[in-house]
Amino acid sequence: MSLWSRITDAVSALAKGEGLSNVFERLRSPPERSVAFAIAVIALGAKMAKADGLVTRDEVTAFREVFHIPKGDEARAAHVFNLARQDTAGFELYAHRIGTMFRHGSEVLEDLLEGLFHIAVADGEYHPAEDDFIQQVATIFGIEERRFHIMRARFAPNVPHDPYTVLGVEPDTPLAEIRKAWRRAIIDSHPDQMIARGVPPEAVAMATKRLADVNEAWEQIQGHITGPKN
Repeated sequence: MSLWSRITDAVSALAKGEGLSNVFERLRSPPERSVAFAIAVIALGAKMAKADGLVTRDEVTAFREVFHIPKGDEARAAHVFNLARQDTAGFELYAHRIGTMFRHGSEVLEDLLEGLFHIAVADGEYHPAEDDFIQQVATIFGIEERRFHIMRARFAPNVPHDPYTVLGVEPDTPLAEIRKAWRRAIIDSHPDQMIARGVPPEAVAMATKRLADVNEAWEQIQGHITGPKN
């Protein structure tokens, strides 16, 4: 059974009135955790799509920023989104339920938040209402404000792209320590690491942008400290 078939079954159960607690309890253990991750991104993304008042956005296209959707599963993915959008449960309830599945403030919750950033900026803009929405989710997840600002620095087009913020260091941090931070970010962004945390293989394309961002930040910092090469 494909990821999208399994997601459809779980979201259909929610649409039929089965409680979030029961559905997420079934998805607590691997490998079904990846289904829970996908549902959380879809459900929260569907609700965030209304945050900026632009409900006509092509959300399925936006989800392609997070998930690889095979052509044969496009209709099923759209159906899943529509079911999630019709659910009357508030986004806070979804955020709390998914938060209970993983350690408070854990890396997989940061991965999920990153998925929301992908969706928010897929239309080329980052609306203040979307920023407020993601900040609230981050608070529910127990993600430190510093970590939130690191992710926002990478995604938001209207936020200054500070390479030090991207790597989570201060400008006066010794270069050796910055290098260590860069290497940690590379390791944490490896697809195998993300899958082990519960990110679906269909969603590890997120690693491509993350790797590009941290490598660019490291190159900018090196250039700033050592100066242009002759």
